[in-house]
Amino acid sequence: MKIIIATGNKDKVREINELLEGTGFEARSMKEAGISCDIVEDADSFKGNALIKARTVAQFTDDYVLADDSGICIDALDGAPGIYSSRFCGEKSSYEEKFRKIFEMLKDVPEEKRTAHFTCAIAVVKPDKTEFTVEEYFNGVLHEKPSGVNGFGYDPIFYVPEYGMTSAEMSPELKNSMSHRGKALRKAVELILESC
Repeated sequence: MKIIIATGNKDKVREINELLEGTGFEARSMKEAGISCDIVEDADSFKGNALIKARTVAQFTDDYVLADDSGICIDALDGAPGIYSSRFCGEKSSYEEKFRKIFEMLKDVPEEKRTAHFTCAIAVVKPDKTEFTVEEYFNGVLHEKPSGVNGFGYDPIFYVPEYGMTSAEMSPELKNSMSHRGKALRKAVELILESC
């Protein structure tokens, strides 16, 4: 069965397909499904934005639609950048620029207090247009020197003390077993399978 992912981010679709392996579901991007529409993410929460994306795309298909909204929440910055994670420092800014700005903002915060968590909210609209959401978290500490080539976004500066590495240094299997998106997606797939 197909699940249309309300995103144009190929890395996200790849990561979701890795998590869907063996479930009988295959993730496809909006583009692969031939869907093109404007999505205005103007909610004030991850769940709200995920629902906006899923509902918008669901108007164009009778397949399952899954949308996630995720970001990094830094405790010393009162949860910022949060829902603005991808737009932090402007839509077109590189992640290197985002990292520089974050550590500039954290310059007076000792390393052990640079705690953060990723949040992932997933919204699913089923073929009968009923919907549900799930939300999960992944805790870590910010590491000023980016490290690792796996993952994307903020992964190279997101250090997981129990494993002594950033999430970008983890194998996809290890990361998916504990990440915010991995946990949220497994829960969402479980709920989809229960309703089939």
